[in-house]
Amino acid sequence: MTTGSRWGAWLLTFLLMLGAAPTLAKTPSDQLIIGMNMNNLLTLDPAAMTGNEAVGMMVNLYDPLVELDPKRLSNVRPALAESWQISPQGDSIRFHLRRGVTFHSGNLLTAEDAVWSMRRVLHLNLAQASVWKSYGFTRDNVDSHVRAPDPWTVEITLPQPGDPQLVIYSLAALGNVVVLDSKTVQAHAQNGDWGNRWLTTHAAGSGPFSLEVWQAKDRLTMVRNPHYWRGEPKLARVIFRHFQESQTLRLMIAKGDIDIASNMAVADVRALRDDPAVTVDGVRRGTLYYVAMSMNEPHFANPKVREAVRWLIDYQGINKALMPGYGVLHQRPIQSGMAATLPDPGYRLDVARAKALLAEAGYPDGFETTLRVLADQPFINIAIAVQSTLMQAGINAKIMTGTGNQIYGAMRERRFDMLVGRGGSGMEPHPHSSLRSLVYNPDNRDSARLTNFQGWRTGMYDPQINRMIDQALVERDPQKQQADYQAIQQRYEQLIPALIPLSQMVDSVVVRNEVLNYIPHPSATTFLRDVSKRPAGGEVRG
Repeated sequence: MTTGSRWGAWLLTFLLMLGAAPTLAKTPSDQLIIGMNMNNLLTLDPAAMTGNEAVGMMVNLYDPLVELDPKRLSNVRPALAESWQISPQGDSIRFHLRRGVTFHSGNLLTAEDAVWSMRRVLHLNLAQASVWKSYGFTRDNVDSHVRAPDPWTVEITLPQPGDPQLVIYSLAALGNVVVLDSKTVQAHAQNGDWGNRWLTTHAAGSGPFSLEVWQAKDRLTMVRNPHYWRGEPKLARVIFRHFQESQTLRLMIAKGDIDIASNMAVADVRALRDDPAVTVDGVRRGTLYYVAMSMNEPHFANPKVREAVRWLIDYQGINKALMPGYGVLHQRPIQSGMAATLPDPGYRLDVARAKALLAEAGYPDGFETTLRVLADQPFINIAIAVQSTLMQAGINAKIMTGTGNQIYGAMRERRFDMLVGRGGSGMEPHPHSSLRSLVYNPDNRDSARLTNFQGWRTGMYDPQINRMIDQALVERDPQKQQADYQAIQQRYEQLIPALIPLSQMVDSVVVRNEVLNYIPHPSATTFLRDVSKRPAGGEVRG
C-alpha cells in the first residue's frame, strides 16, 4: 500500500467515526462543490488543454459558437451563433452572431473575437491545433480562411475538401474554439505568445461563470456572471476540488460535504449505489482506453511483436474485473453506437499464440521494456494486468507511474516504449472524430508535432489508411461513406496497429439528490448554467 493509500484509508476510518453524528454536513444552497481528481488539469488555456476535466471547465467559463444537445448529440444548438448556413458547394460555413453579448471584462463580444480565437489556436500550434490541421487549416492559411466580413458574421472556408457538418460538430464539442476576449488576452501577451502564459492560470470568457481562483491540484473556483446573456445562473459559485483518493471522495459525498463526485474507483461507486441520498449517472463517452506501443522502439517496429502484444491482453478479464463504472469492452478504433462501427474482432488472451509470434520475430525469450501509466484508477490496475500477461510470454515490462504531464508528456514527445492511456476524442457524433485522434497520421516527421494525434505519437504511419480516411470524409453518399469507414477498420486490423483499443469509456458521476438539472454530457461539455439545488424538504432529484 502506498503512503497516499494508507493516508486515505486512515482518513476514511477517522471520518467514518465522526459520521456517527446524527446530522449530515450540507453545502451552501447557492454553491455547487464538485470533487474530482485534477492531476491531468495542467493549463486553463483552451488552445493547450488536454483531458475531459479541462473541457468541462472551459464550457462554463467561455461560450462556443454552437453546442451539442447532451440528450441527442447529432442535434446542434445555437450558442453565440443564432444561426448558420453551409454553402451549396459545401466548402464554407457562415455563422450569424447574437448581439449584445459582453465578456466578463465588460468588453463587447464581436465576430473579430471569434475569428481571433480560432486563428490563435493555429498560430500557437499547441495540443488543440491538431484537429484543425486535419481539416487543412495551418498557421499560414488560417487568416485567409477564417474571416469576419462584419462585426456579427463569422465565415469559415474549408482549405481542403471535407465534411462541413463535422467542422460544426468540432466547434460544438471540443471546447478549443471557445470565443476569447481578444482585447484582454492581447493586453497580457508576452513576446508574441498570444497570451498563452497568462491564460495558463487565468480566463477571459463570456460564459455563465468567471474564474475566481485556480490552485493546481487543490481547487478551481468559478463565480456567477450576473450579466450572462442567457440569464443569470442559479448558482452563485461552483467549486472544483481535487481529491487524490477515491475513498475520500466517497465519504465526502456520502456526508454531503460535496455535491458531485467523479473519477471514483469502482468499489466506491458500487458502495454508493444503494445510498438513497445520491444518484449514480453513467454516461458512455467516445473516448477509448488503450495499450500503445512506440514504433520508434525497435521491438515494436516489428509487426509480429505488436501482434504478440495484441494476444497478450486479457480484454475480457480486464473489462469484467476492472472496468465496471469505467468502461465497457470495445476493440475498434471507432466508438460503438455508430452505424459504421464493425463488431469487435474478438481478440482475447492467447499466450501460446503470442509466444510463437515472438519466436518468429527473433525474441523466443522475450525482452525488457517499460510501461508508462497514470498513478490513478483504472489506469494503474489495467497496467498491472497487462504487465502480468506480458510476463507470461517473457516480456518484462517495468511499470513507470506519474502525473498526466509526465506520462502523456513523454508520449507527446514520442519518448516511451509502452503506455496505458485513454484518448480518441469521439466527442463529435461522426466516425472521423475517433479515426482522426487514434489512427490518422498525415505527417510522421518528428518536426510535424501532431501531438494531439495518437497515431503520430506512436509513429504508426500508413499512407493508404490516411487516404482512405480523407476519402471517406468527403464521400456524400451515406451508404458508400459507411462502407468506406468499415473498410478503414479492416485495414487498421491488417496493419497490426501500435495502439490497441480495449474498452470504451463510461463516466460514472455520483450526484446528491439536492442537485437539480445536472445532465452529464457525453462529450464532457457538461453545462452548469441551469443547475440549481433544492432547499431542505423540497422535491427530490429526478
